[in-house]
Amino acid sequence: NSIRPGGAVETDKLPSDVRKRTMEAVDALGGRVTIGDVSSKAGLNLNQAQKALQALASDTNGFLEVSDEGDVLYVFPKDYRAKLAAKSLRIRFEPWVDKAKAALEYLVRVSFGTALIASIVLVYTTIIALITSRSDEDNRGRRGRSYDTGFTFYFSPTDLFWYWDPYYYRRRRLRTDEMNFIESVFSFVFGDGDPNQGIEEERWKLIGQYIASNGGVVAAEELAPYLDLQTTNGAMSDESYVLPVLLRFDGQPEIDEEGNILYRFPSLQRTASSQRSGRKEYVGRRWSDWVGGIEKFFREKKWQFSKTSSSETAMVFGLGGINLFGVIILGAMLKDAAVTPSGFIKFVTDIFPLLQIYAGSFFAIPLLRWFIIRQRNTDIEKRNQVREQFARALELPDLSLRRKLLSARDMAQKTVIGPDRIVYSTDRDLVEQDYEAREWDRRFREI
Repeated sequence: NSIRPGGAVETDKLPSDVRKRTMEAVDALGGRVTIGDVSSKAGLNLNQAQKALQALASDTNGFLEVSDEGDVLYVFPKDYRAKLAAKSLRIRFEPWVDKAKAALEYLVRVSFGTALIASIVLVYTTIIALITSRSDEDNRGRRGRSYDTGFTFYFSPTDLFWYWDPYYYRRRRLRTDEMNFIESVFSFVFGDGDPNQGIEEERWKLIGQYIASNGGVVAAEELAPYLDLQTTNGAMSDESYVLPVLLRFDGQPEIDEEGNILYRFPSLQRTASSQRSGRKEYVGRRWSDWVGGIEKFFREKKWQFSKTSSSETAMVFGLGGINLFGVIILGAMLKDAAVTPSGFIKFVTDIFPLLQIYAGSFFAIPLLRWFIIRQRNTDIEKRNQVREQFARALELPDLSLRRKLLSARDMAQKTVIGPDRIVYSTDRDLVEQDYEAREWDRRFREI
């Protein structure tokens, strides 16, 4: 820290997702990695992977190794996560921030369901109060007095939030079904979020792992099952769709002996891991056999209208209908009310526009969502079908495609950088390494 300006923690300058994905890749690969290893495993572009590894190594006392061919490896101690947490306040507080976000999301979901119950209680209590007031007016000869129902003293809408008290979580064990229903109200109206959130990261992970597992040389047709193409027509002649992959993983086109265009990714051919790469004898066999367990194609998830069960949906729909019906009846009664509103009735009259908005949006929002989800799922299904068609073409390739795939496997190259190939390490004393270099040089001259 003393050699850094202000003792700054370099890892704090990284985006959270880049740091997390890099650390997950380092853990999965055993703590000894190349930039290409992390890039392919985490789906990061090479520049992101390099900056993240440099920052992590700087903050965790990691060290560098250099091979006899100039490859740079990053080596991290087993307790590098603990060392990083000891230096970074941001990393220490991230779990608390995540918990706070989860609690806030839970509060919003439950509050919306609570609002439905509160609305029903307010609406029908007011209807009963108005009916009672009319009966009393008739019995008393309509003396023209303003009427106060007295509910102000005995009922408060805040009583509906009884389960937010400190002992709520103890009682929740006995009210699991009720709580699930309260949350299902929000799910019915607003849904449960994007099912494909973060899926782009998974796409790039699949692409990077596929390229690395096949020796860093692939054909464009092999990348098509992971990309977004409108149709399979013309994809064989126009391979411009591979440009984003080339940019992300620093690839370059090459021509084989038969004139086929293949794509080489040099950085993904150098690895500190000894994982087996794809071999040419697997070409044309079952996809999962020679891809090495990687998904056949990139599949997007379809949107769900709601994750609630059919019984919960029916109950939510029914209560929403009861609330909407009550709001309509109450609106008509307030217009024809002969009494001067006061007390509880005046309170409901003041917030009645909000009750109308809530009752109307309770069905308008789900209806709009249904149309949007239907269109989105249609588009997702089309993209998934196109990718699956490309994957099937690789399962049973024609003669020209088979020869192209075999050529890519022949050109594939995977260099595993073991400890025996390391000529320099920042973890060892420079004087010691200089002495060993001179000793090796002396022995070489003697030979």
